Amino acid sequence: MTSYQIERLSIQADGVAHDSDHSTIYAPMTLPGEEITGDLREGRIAQPKILTPSISRVRPPCPHYKTCGGCALQHGSDAFVAQWKTQVIESALASRDVSARVTRIETSPPRSRRRATLSGRRTKKSALVGFHGRASGIMTEIPNCTLLRPELVAAIPALRDLTVIGATRKGEIAFAMTLSEAGVEVAATGGKEMTPELFAQISATAETHDLARISWNRETVAARRLAYQAMGAAKVTPPPGAFLQATTEGAAVLVDFAQHWTSGAAKIVDLFAGCGTFTLPLAATAEMHAVEAEAPMLEAMDQGWRQAQGLKRISHEARDLYRRPLLPDELNRYDAIVMDPPRNGAEAQTAEICNANVKRLVYVSCNPVSFARDAAQLIAAGFVLRDLIAVDQFRWSSHCELAAAFTRE
Repeated sequence: MTSYQIERLSIQADGVAHDSDHSTIYAPMTLPGEEITGDLREGRIAQPKILTPSISRVRPPCPHYKTCGGCALQHGSDAFVAQWKTQVIESALASRDVSARVTRIETSPPRSRRRATLSGRRTKKSALVGFHGRASGIMTEIPNCTLLRPELVAAIPALRDLTVIGATRKGEIAFAMTLSEAGVEVAATGGKEMTPELFAQISATAETHDLARISWNRETVAARRLAYQAMGAAKVTPPPGAFLQATTEGAAVLVDFAQHWTSGAAKIVDLFAGCGTFTLPLAATAEMHAVEAEAPMLEAMDQGWRQAQGLKRISHEARDLYRRPLLPDELNRYDAIVMDPPRNGAEAQTAEICNANVKRLVYVSCNPVSFARDAAQLIAAGFVLRDLIAVDQFRWSSHCELAAAFTRE
């Protein structure tokens, strides 16, 4: 059987090799430098056999790793994964002719993910709940998951019960689980249409499993306790399924970074503000203006601010920054900008920042590629990339997050 040499990892963390005619071959769960073999189908070796292992190869800590699609890099040492994610960020910038180095990487510990989306499917006798396998529809149960907070793993039986009562015979339910300060909340989508009987069954399930809140197809069914999150001095109850930083440890690193690089600013604008991850902590020392497309998220933030003590004034605006970015005259009211856009980045908003007079910008990104595009635009306009850190909240995944500080004279 033909053997192949792994040259590097793809952006999805698959090993990349080439055959004799230079065609690209992908192999999951492999590392650079390894010699592998296996059945090649459509340019992919789904179950590679390792002939010569890398010195960076380790025993995966999770018993579900080979079949579960929740993680992609448990076979690599922590040092290797940190180095690889750092290189992904630096390479993305280099592709835009930006020379920069990641000064440090902060990796969240095992069993720290406070939010995740699991799938549920009915079986003949019960239900199956877990993650889908890599590039397949096969679902793997994860009773000993080393990624999620133990409280989320302990709530999986509740998802199984919800699947039994609420899934259609052929469909799947997506369960967005979040650990709040008041316990686990679940936002389910894809289930049966609501009926009085189903409403009663879901409510009873929340009671049985002591869930803080359940929503079903975006309708809140049971809110037994306020599913709040601590954000600075405030307690915020986000809308069901709302975006939240994946780990408390990662969120703390990002907030500390933003506080450091905006220190001394009297007025700060927070773009793509969500429920106030940055707005509320920064309001301890600065007046804030939060801009976010989703009004319910801003309303949750505003309520948390009004009930908190010791925070400076926070104003907010529901606005789609892709269609209507803040213009230079609006941005010039502030001493610093914090921006945390979705994966597409913030190309239109970045162009307006370049034309404004604001001297300081903290840019948090979950996509090195879109960040590199925007960073190049900022640097061309006179900004200097002063600091760049990686924040690995999605441990053992191919996902790379970062925070960057830009200043200009």
